[in-house]
Amino acid sequence: MSAPSGIDELLERVRAGYARLGPEEAYEAFRTGALLVDIRYQALRERDGLIPGALVVERNELEWRLDPQGSHRAPEADSHDLQVVVICNEGYASSLAAVSLHALGLHRATDLTGGFQAWKSAGLPVTEPS
Repeated sequence: MSAPSGIDELLERVRAGYARLGPEEAYEAFRTGALLVDIRYQALRERDGLIPGALVVERNELEWRLDPQGSHRAPEADSHDLQVVVICNEGYASSLAAVSLHALGLHRATDLTGGFQAWKSAGLPVTEPS
């Protein structure tokens, strides 16, 4: 396999391996049991707010916190069959994170197209920053 010519090609390639969700689809998935995982860094969460019920996990801890076999896993990460929707700010870093979760066996991992900004623009629930 040849190396991608850049990040845009890499994103296109990895996104072809799973179905991404739009904001309304992600909200419905959450309502029916999916785990929303917010990987935005703290300054963005403080600036823009949070999605109520989303698990906040810094990107550099994601694999450790969501590996169902890991010693540092979050209590919610109890099965490889768990549907996980990764959310970053605009839907780029979350794509790479979702693929990383696939490599851990979380075959239902996906990400939110447009990220938190798309969620907020769609008028979905957000806890405003204090």
